[in-house]
Amino acid sequence: METDTGIDGQILDLMLRAGSRWILWLLLGLSLAALAVMIERVWFYLQERRPAELFARALDTLRKKGPADALRVLANQRSMQAAVGRSCLERAADGAAAVEDHKTAIIEQERQRYERRLAFLGTLGNNAPFVGLFGTVLGIIRAVHDLSGSSLSDTQAVMAGIAQALVATGVGLLVALPAVAAYNAFTRHVETTTSATETFAHQILAYLKTSPSTSADAKEA
Repeated sequence: METDTGIDGQILDLMLRAGSRWILWLLLGLSLAALAVMIERVWFYLQERRPAELFARALDTLRKKGPADALRVLANQRSMQAAVGRSCLERAADGAAAVEDHKTAIIEQERQRYERRLAFLGTLGNNAPFVGLFGTVLGIIRAVHDLSGSSLSDTQAVMAGIAQALVATGVGLLVALPAVAAYNAFTRHVETTTSATETFAHQILAYLKTSPSTSADAKEA
């Protein structure tokens, strides 16, 4: 029993010494990190955007002139669709079955590139309120401890301390809300881009399955 009391006392002393101010600094640092991730991802997605006309032109070239000319249309283009399209066209001679197997792998690889750093935003959005709540708990513990040893005239100062402790929860929510919103928006963008890429790859595969030249090459191989 004495050991438990001793441990409780040590933990209480540690919490009183720590206070809640460092939680606010931690949340500030996490919010700046989240802002940096948001800016980087927005810049990345803007650089990766390509007009739908480009891929329509690539498909039209594929039907009229073949994989080699369609590949030149997509050369040096940055986007998930362009990367997957180039990968499929480069392996057109291997046959539609081989291209289809490779398509799944390259789409997953590109998806991981698009989802980079999004886990940080999702984790921060889910846990920042709890970090803020922990800061509030630390602040209230200090305020209650001060209240136990204060006179009635000092009660107002203690209540002000409790109000300051609640700030940590508010800051935690302020950090979490933009992180969750950005995570949801970016995840939706990745899903939309992946769906468009799947459609583009299926259109290439449809050509390869019906093209006499690629079918003949596959049989010879």
